[in-house]
Amino acid sequence: SHALEARWIDPTLRTAVLHRVDASGYVREPNWHAGAGDAPPADYVALASAARPAGPVSPRVAAAIRRCLDGDAPDEENLARLFTADGADFQAVINAADGLRRSVSGESVSYVINRNINYTNICSYSCGFCAFAKGRSARALRGPGYVLDFEEIGERVAEARSRGATEVCLQGGIHPSFTGETYLEIVRTARRAAPDIHIHAFSPLEVTHGARTLGLSVREYLARLAEEGLRTLPGTAAEILCDEVRAVICPDKLDTQAWLGVMRDAHSIGLRSTATIMFGHVDTPRHWARHLLEIRRLQLQTHGFTEFVPLPFVHMEAPIWRKGLARSGPSWRESLLMHAVARLALEPVIRNIQASWVKLGREGALEALRAGANDLGGVLMNESITRAAGGVNGQEMDANSMEQAIRAIGRVPRQRSTLYGDITTKRSAQLRDDVLTDDVERLHRVVMQA
Repeated sequence: SHALEARWIDPTLRTAVLHRVDASGYVREPNWHAGAGDAPPADYVALASAARPAGPVSPRVAAAIRRCLDGDAPDEENLARLFTADGADFQAVINAADGLRRSVSGESVSYVINRNINYTNICSYSCGFCAFAKGRSARALRGPGYVLDFEEIGERVAEARSRGATEVCLQGGIHPSFTGETYLEIVRTARRAAPDIHIHAFSPLEVTHGARTLGLSVREYLARLAEEGLRTLPGTAAEILCDEVRAVICPDKLDTQAWLGVMRDAHSIGLRSTATIMFGHVDTPRHWARHLLEIRRLQLQTHGFTEFVPLPFVHMEAPIWRKGLARSGPSWRESLLMHAVARLALEPVIRNIQASWVKLGREGALEALRAGANDLGGVLMNESITRAAGGVNGQEMDANSMEQAIRAIGRVPRQRSTLYGDITTKRSAQLRDDVLTDDVERLHRVVMQA
């Protein structure tokens, strides 16, 4: 669309236009923004909940849906077409994804009791979308910087375990004084504090930084992290796996192939991971399609991704938005379609699609569960990254609230482990972790012998 091309717009109007259009360059619905606490637009809720499309579905959209449901490999053209669906086409995509979810996952909705621990917000990178990270010097800070010491990290892990958490998610900015040894000690600290808790930690960027500072290959460093107790990796730092987008939003970060390479190495030694997409800024439906295809291709090789997590861009405090260089996050229609198209495109290689209640809000996440998603993620206990970007959907949703919300839409809640096993007792969770430890140690021995 011409609305997205700078050469067609008066420079004095560029920012105003960007803030009011969607990823296709059309006027976006104005009454919903990710992280803002807005209720999903009633007209799209009605469209999505209809048993069948209100009008005829376009032949191209119908064919694209059929291609996914028939098990044919998706392509960029068809996925981009699904991402732009509206009206009856939108209904058809949502209905198809929900039907596929039902056949794959039934009526259960899973969640995990976890805690997010962001151990520092000081970062040597300057990603345009990030309002959480703070610069190296006081003059660069957009707010107070902090670093949690190891004692504080251990106390937070122990507290999480005492509150019933089965997982801790540990991530932070790329602090200029952190080395690979820092991350190893973070894992040791968490393991000492709660020996049976699942340690889900470190983005591919952190892993790459740690490996480089110790003069190790990424694979060698991942093996050392696994020896200390790392169990899985979060699929963050993916943003959009298209280098032309990354050149705008995170030019000094890992490129697409580097991110995929870290995940390939992790999966090769038995460390599984999530996969994410952060969308709704300077990207387009074609970029989203390419991202899904990159994830699908790697999953066909490694089978290491446990889930796919759409993360709508929270724009309010993001530097790139405040400079007038990005859109105001995805529209509600685009956010719902991301979950639906991911369900269709990633079948059967990734069967867990997560709805982020922090980004979508409680009601928004429940709507996503009707559009292909089957998982609500974690209770989190402490969520700070979305909050730093201006999000207002809260830092924690306790397990009771999670289960009540799931039952409110007629679905069955299921507490899960990080690897999507059932959680019945503390002891069963510990046994599952013990089995995984044995698997990681065995795989590491194989790697070292090779």
